[in-house]
Amino acid sequence: METNPRTIRSLVSKLSSVSEAARVDALSQLRLMSKQSPETRPLIADAGAIPFVAETLYCSSHPPQENAAATLLNLSITQKEPLMSTRGVLDAIAHVISHHNTTSSPAAVQSAAATIHSLLSSVDSYRPVVGSKREIVYSLIDILRCHVSSPPRTIKDSLKALFAIALHPLNRSTMINLGAVPALFSLVAKDGRVGIVEDATAVIAQVAGCEDAAEAFFKASGVGVLADLLDLATAASMRTKENAVSALLNLVRCGGDKVAADVRDAVAFGALDGIADVRDGGSGKGKNKAAELLKVLLGENNGDVVALNSDTCSSFGSSRNHDSE
Repeated sequence: METNPRTIRSLVSKLSSVSEAARVDALSQLRLMSKQSPETRPLIADAGAIPFVAETLYCSSHPPQENAAATLLNLSITQKEPLMSTRGVLDAIAHVISHHNTTSSPAAVQSAAATIHSLLSSVDSYRPVVGSKREIVYSLIDILRCHVSSPPRTIKDSLKALFAIALHPLNRSTMINLGAVPALFSLVAKDGRVGIVEDATAVIAQVAGCEDAAEAFFKASGVGVLADLLDLATAASMRTKENAVSALLNLVRCGGDKVAADVRDAVAFGALDGIADVRDGGSGKGKNKAAELLKVLLGENNGDVVALNSDTCSSFGSSRNHDSE
């Protein structure tokens, strides 16, 4: 495929054509180009394609919407700043995600959720910007609520996006207020697929690092769910158990003595054995967190609960960029 700058400029100019066929063909070629030839991504952005591609996300026809969403995902791998600085891009992504259960193409929804994760995966300063877009946060949470009708890949990409959003501490209260806690615990309790449970508990552990978390967790019976995951009688993976330990530790770090006592009352002996299992056989971070949590739960901290620090990161698999579409 011809990928010189003149060809790219010609294709981008066709995105504003009065001919729908010309627009669809140009967008299809740009999607393929941005996937197969990564070196064209800055050229596509510099040629002014991003506003036209984003506008296509509002299209009622699924094929153009899918091509546009996939093109933005491909561009997001290396062109994060141009995407974030282009007016209307996040609103267009929000439109696609918010209609995930009605008019949006499932493939476009998946690409849009993946784009959010890609944008936030390595740039801290973008996380509060996206976190302030309540429609995006709410819609990603709603995909979890509708997990029966949502494709597994879309659920996983939504969880990755929410994890990236939750890495900014001030976003956690927003997520809790928008219903993330019951949605996440319902997903863990009802879905059961190992990868999804692991990813969901990673988000749960991040959200737990917030003063508002304890009330929401107890209301959703979340502490009991985490304790069940830690029980040695369950088949939870070590990664899931480490996330559960991280979540409980973050709860008591933020909540103080009262929350520590409530967690102590809610965690049965089976879960204590599971925490000890993480202490003895987990990763380096997992071992340290499990040891600290056992001290809290067994009353070995002399009433002191450490203040929340910046080390609340949970296991969420590889941090590599998203594959192109």
